[in-house]
Amino acid sequence: MSRTIPLSSETEFGLAAVYRIIKKSGAERVSDEAAEELRRALEDIGIQIAKQAIALADHAGRHTVKGADIKLAAKTILRTS
Repeated sequence: MSRTIPLSSETEFGLAAVYRIIKKSGAERVSDEAAEELRRALEDIGIQIAKQAIALADHAGRHTVKGADIKLAAKTILRTS
């Protein structure tokens, strides 16, 4: 079972949410460039985790990606980054 993730030029994360994440982390002020870079980084990492989770679900013979797949994929991806 091989699945593909459609790639689009639009991002999935709203910029306002990214600003909030940076602010919650302690920043007093956030530049537009910083928010945009974090948004790109989060999306890139999210896509890597999703692809790994899909591979885990496929290996288990499932069509449904479960929370455990995401957890294991995130642990694997973030450890190697």
